[in-house]
Amino acid sequence: MAGVSLKCGDCGALLRSVQEAQDHADLTSHSNFSESTEAVLNLVCTTCGKPCRSKTESDLHTKRTGHTDFADKTAEAAQPISLEVPKATGMDVDEPAAADASTSSQPEEMVAPEVDKKILEELETMGFPTARATRALHYSGNAGLEAAVNWVVEHENDPDIDEMPMVPVNSKVEAPKPSLTPEEMKQKAQELSAWSVVKAFLDDFDTVFCLYLCGGILDLDSVRELVGFRVEDYGLLTGASLIGSVLIAQRILVVWTTPWEQWLLLFASASSDSMERARKKKEEEEKITEREKEKERIRIGKELLEAKRIEEENERKRLMALRKAEKEEEKRAREKIRQKLEEDKLGASQAERRRKLGLPPEDPATVKPSAPVVEEKKSMLPVRPATKQEQMRECLRSLKQSHKDDDAKVKRAFQTLLTYIGNVAKNPSEEKFRKIRLNNQTFQDRVGSLQGGIGFLELCGFEKIEGDEFLFLARDKVDMAVLNSAGSELTSAINNPFFGVL
Repeated sequence: MAGVSLKCGDCGALLRSVQEAQDHADLTSHSNFSESTEAVLNLVCTTCGKPCRSKTESDLHTKRTGHTDFADKTAEAAQPISLEVPKATGMDVDEPAAADASTSSQPEEMVAPEVDKKILEELETMGFPTARATRALHYSGNAGLEAAVNWVVEHENDPDIDEMPMVPVNSKVEAPKPSLTPEEMKQKAQELSAWSVVKAFLDDFDTVFCLYLCGGILDLDSVRELVGFRVEDYGLLTGASLIGSVLIAQRILVVWTTPWEQWLLLFASASSDSMERARKKKEEEEKITEREKEKERIRIGKELLEAKRIEEENERKRLMALRKAEKEEEKRAREKIRQKLEEDKLGASQAERRRKLGLPPEDPATVKPSAPVVEEKKSMLPVRPATKQEQMRECLRSLKQSHKDDDAKVKRAFQTLLTYIGNVAKNPSEEKFRKIRLNNQTFQDRVGSLQGGIGFLELCGFEKIEGDEFLFLARDKVDMAVLNSAGSELTSAINNPFFGVL
C-alpha cells in the first residue's frame, strides 16, 4: 500500500507532503522522515466547518465554541504522497562566481525581498505594518509565523524596524540554519507542539477579538477559559493578550517559554490603560450606587419625619379635646352650684317674707311638685362606641360619685392608682410592679374596697389569676399608650376640683 503521509522519526509528527516535511526540518532540524500508511487526522466540525488535525485541536475547539460534533474525513482527505522535491525558483546562490562577476560591474537594482504571501497576510491581519512584517519574514528566513513574530518582539526597538528591506533583484537569501544543542532542539520541539494548540485558537481569532472589542473579555481568567488552554499546562503566555489594548491583541501569537514574571513586565505598560479604564468605570458605578443610597436614606428620613409629625398632631388634637371636655365639665359643675345657691337664697328670702307677714312657714308637704321634665325624643343616630380612655374617665367619675362624702379617701385612691400605673410604665420588665395581691390590707384600704378601683386596673390590662388572688399584667400585654392615657386621666381627676361633680 502506498504511503499517505510522512512521519518524523524524532517527534512522531505526521505530515501531508514533502513541502511540510521540509518546513518541519527547517524549524526543528529533524531529518529522520519515513513514508507512513497512517493518514493525517482530519476532523471537520459539522457546525462551522473548521478542520482539526489532532484530537487536541478538536478538544480546544469544543471548549472555545461549544461545538461537539465532528465528522471524520481522514479517509476522504488521504491521498498517496508524492516524494518529488518541489523545484526551486530563482537563481541559486551556489551558481558559479562568474555569474556574479558579470553582474557586479553594473549597478544592481534593489527590490523588496520575496516572502511568504500567506504568512505576510496573517501578520497584516494581526495589525503589523507591511514593512515590519516583510522585514520580520525576510530576516527570519521565512521560517514561519512564529519565527517572524519572535523577530519583531526581539527587534521592536530598532530604529529602522518599519523600513522596507531592499535586496538585489537577482539575489536570494536563505534562512540561516543555526546549529542547535540537544537541549535547544528539545525545547524547540516543545514549542512546536504547543504551537499546534495555539494554531487552533488562531483560526477563530476574529471571534475572540470581536468579543474583546465589545468589552466581553476583561480579565485573564475569562480569556483563559475562552481560549481553552491554561498557561500552566502549555507554557503559553497568550491567553491574557486580550485584556490590554490593540497592541496586546497584535501580540496574541507570541509563543515562548518566558517565565511568568517577565511576561507580566512585558505587558504591564500595554495593560495599564485598560486597568485604568476599568478602575474609573468601577469608581463611577460606586458613585452612582452611593448617590442612590443617599437618595433612599433621604426619602426614608422624610417619611419618618412625616409619620412623627402626624403622630404629634394627633396627640395634640387629643389633648385639646381632653382639655375642652374638662372645661365643659367644670363649667357645668359651676353652673349647677350657682343654681343651687340661687335656689337656697330664694327659699331663704321667701321664708323671711312669710315670717315678717306673720304667716306660718311653708309646709314642705304642700309644695307643689314641679312638672316632670319631658324627655326629648332622641334621634335614631348611630352611637359611637366609647373608647378605653372614656371608659377610664367614666370609671373614675363613678368612683368619686360613689364616695363623694369622703374626698380625702377618693384622692388617696387616685394617687395610689397613679403610683401603680407609673411603676409599670417606668419598669415594664419588673414583675413585682405588674403583680398585685388582692387580699393585701393596704391595697384593700386604698383601692380594693372602693367601687371602680379594681375595674380601673382591669381597663389598664390587669387580669385576675390564681383563683382571683392576684391582679397580674403580662409583659406582652403592657401597652404604653394605654398606661399613658390612664396616667393622664388620673392626673386630671386629682387636679380638677370639679371632676365628678355632675
